[in-house]
Amino acid sequence: MFEVTPGMRRLCATVLGMQAIVVALISPVAITINHVSTPLALTVGLGLAVLCVIVAGMLKRPYAYIAGTLLEILTIATGFLVPLMFFLGVIFAALWITAIFVARRVEGTTKR
Repeated sequence: MFEVTPGMRRLCATVLGMQAIVVALISPVAITINHVSTPLALTVGLGLAVLCVIVAGMLKRPYAYIAGTLLEILTIATGFLVPLMFFLGVIFAALWITAIFVARRVEGTTKR
């Protein structure tokens, strides 16, 4: 059973909040530097940012962590629009995984 802890919720919400800012900012970069069509860049960048905020608000439920993991994969996939996002997406995925495991470990230690 996947138990959601308050610390895990806080850390994961922080990761998703920062990720929302970064993926929203890929839109102007994709448009001006990589010459991606404006509707595509805005849909991907702003759409992912909105999804990050929505999932951050749902982190009390265990299925939101599956949705968050899917967001990490989608963030890595934005590297096809802005190649630097391959790198930044992997960093956010590592932060996501770290937030889950570190919070569970720390809160498991403090419960004893």
